[in-house]
Amino acid sequence: MKVIAINSSPMMDQGNTALILGPFIEGIREAGAKIELFHTKKLAIKPCQGCGNCWLKTPGRCSLDDDMSALLPRLADADLWILVSPVYVDGITGPMKNLMDRIIPLLMPFLELRDGHCRHLLRKGTKRGQVVLVSSCGGFEMDNFEPLLVHMKAFSKNVAREFKGSLLRPHALALKPMIKEGESLEDIFTAAKETGKQLVKNGQMPAEALRTIERNMMPRETYLRIVNQTFQQALDAL
Repeated sequence: MKVIAINSSPMMDQGNTALILGPFIEGIREAGAKIELFHTKKLAIKPCQGCGNCWLKTPGRCSLDDDMSALLPRLADADLWILVSPVYVDGITGPMKNLMDRIIPLLMPFLELRDGHCRHLLRKGTKRGQVVLVSSCGGFEMDNFEPLLVHMKAFSKNVAREFKGSLLRPHALALKPMIKEGESLEDIFTAAKETGKQLVKNGQMPAEALRTIERNMMPRETYLRIVNQTFQQALDAL
């Protein structure tokens, strides 16, 4: 299995989302898959210009010359895309949206009926693979992920890929402080690793492991108090 993981967190491997992504990737590697990890912060990817050149003037090739030129062939050949984004204003980060917009050269302008819906044909040489989302948010409730999930599921359908599911970590601002205080969160990271292993070995992500990854780490009232106190202390120190 060939896997491409794209982390759009501006914190890269130092962010809260990376705490879940890291063991997930480790499990994928241990199961024998070949995986490449990219950070959008290190990539030069311009916004799509909407010119249509990749469909009509230079089919399959974008008129913009940047890092997307090297990334597109990898995406076309990958069995699994892992799209990684913290929740930013109810959705994905800006760099991730730019990248997703620039995937259009992998499609053709022609339409087909697919599952009762008009969708663009895949360009020859582009695999029909899978998509997995890894995300975290500072909000406490799981419904903070709903707009992002709707987008990812729709995107997966449009690129003829199966949305396999998501690793979601709510109230993620508590992760690092709890680790620093020695709180036991090992079950969360172990579950993320096992999810990666099972996805490669069996093609599925265990529901129980996903529930463990997103489990409550503390009462909501406690989280509210700690977050507000932390920000107030930071403001007072200015």
